[in-house]
Amino acid sequence: MSSQQPPEEPAYEDRVYRSPMAVVTGVLLLALIVWLCGDTLVRGPGNTPWFAAAIGLLAVPLTVAFTVRPAVFANADRMRVRNPFRVIELPWGAVDAVRAGYSAEALADGSKYQLWAVPVSLRARKKANRQQNRQSLPGRGGLAGRGAGSAGASGAGAAADPQLAPADQVVDELRQLAERGASRPGAQGSVRVRWAYEIIAPAVLGAVSLIVLIAVR
Repeated sequence: MSSQQPPEEPAYEDRVYRSPMAVVTGVLLLALIVWLCGDTLVRGPGNTPWFAAAIGLLAVPLTVAFTVRPAVFANADRMRVRNPFRVIELPWGAVDAVRAGYSAEALADGSKYQLWAVPVSLRARKKANRQQNRQSLPGRGGLAGRGAGSAGASGAGAAADPQLAPADQVVDELRQLAERGASRPGAQGSVRVRWAYEIIAPAVLGAVSLIVLIAVR
């Protein structure tokens, strides 16, 4: 008699969440900074090129940190949050809640971690609420009551609601992943936080250089 092996759970690639508008804004700002600072480096008189280099060294990493860099990576076992100056790895077993109020955030190990890559738009949320309320009027039921607070209260396994605001949809998906993965062996462990020295170091160097240049001018 052959013993049956339990079917393995399918493996999925990371889901990636980021703000397209922030990325586009960041790319445009970086192009502007490179153009202005590069032109000053080439044509600036006296100490002006040094000021341009220091300003560029400060502005480029900060622009990257707040626009292009923020992202949330989520799979069946964990969520990795890439914020401007930190990377937070949150196994689903350690996550207490994922919610969206005025900002999207995860609660784990008694601490709160903001999800910079999931900006909350109160205007988009109000618009989604109005659409839901209009659709629920004929039957006096349906989607009524699934507004701003519902992003923090829907149950696991619920399908993503296309009528929710974008940030609330993302939080809904992350909460479902957290609830499904909380008991997985690979989803256990504690929260790990790493500082983004690749962003912090050049920004600090640029700031110090600018201060020194202003002081000796």
